[in-house]
Amino acid sequence: MNKETEAGNSLLIIDDDANFREIFSAKLTAAGYKVETASSGEEGVAKAKKLKPHLILMDMQMPGGISGADALVKLKKQEETKEVKVVFLTNFGDAGMEATEKLVAAQLGALDYFKKSEDLDVLVQKIKTYLT
Repeated sequence: MNKETEAGNSLLIIDDDANFREIFSAKLTAAGYKVETASSGEEGVAKAKKLKPHLILMDMQMPGGISGADALVKLKKQEETKEVKVVFLTNFGDAGMEATEKLVAAQLGALDYFKKSEDLDVLVQKIKTYLT
């Protein structure tokens, strides 16, 4: 573990895409973070309560069950997880949809909003700032 990540290094990735979870998990583990994953909003909320991660990276749109937005609402209502930092992830590239999602993310209490297509090194740098 390196100096940048030792103060708060546990991350939870909540996303329905197994390939995405694997790629992001490998990148963030290599950067010195302790990474756990969940494949649905329901599983993510349960793991967040148990693990109390320093930061959650969560897909905003997940099919079936509860969406990322719904999961964030649940997290903010629970004593164990109400203070957890959440960054939304999305695949959307449409500018109109992006503006709407950023607004919704901010209103729900998400710390930030990140496109999955952006450079992962940029995400790693942003995570360092979120956790300091």
